[in-house]
Amino acid sequence: MSTGSRRPQASAPPKPARKETVAARAFKRRAAAAKRRAARRRLVRGRIPGSAGAPHSLLARCRGALAAIPVAARVCALVAFLNAVCWSLIVPPFQVPDEPDHFAYVQQLAETASLPTSSNTEYSPEEMLAIRDLRNAQVRLRPEGRPLSTSTEQRELVQALSQPLSRTGGGGTGFSASEPPLYYALETVPYGLASKGTILSRIALMRLLSALMGGLTALFSFLFLREALPGARWAWIVGGLGVAFAPLLAASSGGITPDALLFTVSAALFYALARAFRRGLTARSALAIGGIVAVGLMTKVNFIGLAPGACLGLVALSVRQSRQAGRLAYSRMLAPGLALAVSPAVLYALVNFISGHPSFGVVSNEGGIVLNGHSLSRELSYIWQFYLPRLPWMHNDFGELFVPRQLWFRGLVGLYGWNDTVFPAWAYDLALIPAGVIAALCLRAVAISRAQLRRRGAELAVYATMCIGLLVLIGASGYIESVHLATEYAQPRYLVPMIALWGAVLTLAARGAGRRWGPVAGALLIVLVIGHDLFSQLQVIARYYS
Repeated sequence: MSTGSRRPQASAPPKPARKETVAARAFKRRAAAAKRRAARRRLVRGRIPGSAGAPHSLLARCRGALAAIPVAARVCALVAFLNAVCWSLIVPPFQVPDEPDHFAYVQQLAETASLPTSSNTEYSPEEMLAIRDLRNAQVRLRPEGRPLSTSTEQRELVQALSQPLSRTGGGGTGFSASEPPLYYALETVPYGLASKGTILSRIALMRLLSALMGGLTALFSFLFLREALPGARWAWIVGGLGVAFAPLLAASSGGITPDALLFTVSAALFYALARAFRRGLTARSALAIGGIVAVGLMTKVNFIGLAPGACLGLVALSVRQSRQAGRLAYSRMLAPGLALAVSPAVLYALVNFISGHPSFGVVSNEGGIVLNGHSLSRELSYIWQFYLPRLPWMHNDFGELFVPRQLWFRGLVGLYGWNDTVFPAWAYDLALIPAGVIAALCLRAVAISRAQLRRRGAELAVYATMCIGLLVLIGASGYIESVHLATEYAQPRYLVPMIALWGAVLTLAARGAGRRWGPVAGALLIVLVIGHDLFSQLQVIARYYS
């Protein structure tokens, strides 16, 4: 009997269960991601999920606004805040420029609920004792001077400041008396929270509020880069961290000075304008721009230099929007925005008119001094030489001093405290190398994108007008100082309101290295700005504590 060999049965096809499981999991992941995105959109719009469009609470709206901010922007803000906190800890009290005047203004406002009455240094007995015991006269403008260093001296200082001293003076707050009150009014909050402690406790807490403003400056600068330089998202981080680690920003934001709020408002203005130019002007964005200008005018006199450019931006945006909305762009966008922007100036002039003072206070007085004492051409010549090399037919106002390098470049590299903390001379010469590389890469990026820049001519003209306005205001103030007080006014911290544009320079420099080497160049730029900040802090530490 022959036994036939059985043919092997064909193996059954694999069950598609696993494929279906993988597909199902992928579908569930996509559905969950879509659900999270929808919930985030509802949160941003201020709606409660499942509540049929009921308005959300204020806290939830704030959470929604924070959720809409990129993580990188929040990181840059946190870095800038912590950096400013570090500077606030290493710089002794009253060693930030004009900090005694600014503290006196806050104290006058908090203790008497009244504004300063004079520019004399009629500080309170408490502040005068603190200035004396902190050896302010022996340390300020004297690089060889050192603050208190031993624990015994510290205990004696705390014991002296713990005495029940009067906190009200004669109403004089020095140079700060002519400044608007907004920043000082905000600083009365930490002043009041630490009112039971010594003056040192109040200074420390007030400096933290300024540091918070430094963080907001970096946040708005990052958002400005996102709107003004779309594409290459990684490059925004380079510019954002460049702003966050900028020593001049941190040094000012680590002290009691209205510059801290001025930097924040200026960065917010650049962001609001860039957003409107990219996405179009709306009634809400016009009011936002006008509101920022109003806040700036209530922050510091120097903001007047930026205001004309901002108003020009509103006009340019309204003209562009009128092509779609017609005359409604002027009645519902331009008019309310401009009205809100100039409202503080109008109110200020009205109050002065009623009280019999010059219409614009100190601004009116300074302008009259300049025009009555010297010709306008002489003043314009000085302003030109304040930033650029002298032309052959101009009167020499600075002698052999090469202002662009010896005043502004050196100051931007590192000039801290009361302008008495400097790097060695070789450090400023060495800094020319990375500065030249950054400038070359930035120009390359501009050349590559020149076609796009031509289409954005109106936007660039607005930024240029803002910068020129600020520079002219600073130069005019410098002219007044040189003629009537024989002092030098060229302080680079006055340029920090344009720090958002510094972030744009770093962003363009990273992109100018090309797609292949751009990320490498960006990483090197971040290392450079971090090193600059660290060495600046070490220089300040050596100045006060070595």
